[in-house]
Amino acid sequence: MIDPTKAFTIGVAANEMSKQITGTSETSASRTVVATGTGAAMGAVASGGIVVVASVASVATAPITIPLTVGCAIVAGIASLFD
Repeated sequence: MIDPTKAFTIGVAANEMSKQITGTSETSASRTVVATGTGAAMGAVASGGIVVVASVASVATAPITIPLTVGCAIVAGIASLFD
């Protein structure tokens, strides 16, 4: 089970990072794409999903990694639409 607070916090941070990456806080499709991708990447890192593919740990963490990654991406994408 993922912690919704963690997904929210990381998603909001990813949205803020998307502003730095794109150089604007304007709502746009391109910034939403950047925010969503950044949220997915940050969620994967936070959940430990970035591990060697051949590792048993990558299989063991899959049930946690995917929901946190998706949750962070969704929060970041939605947050980018309301700035």
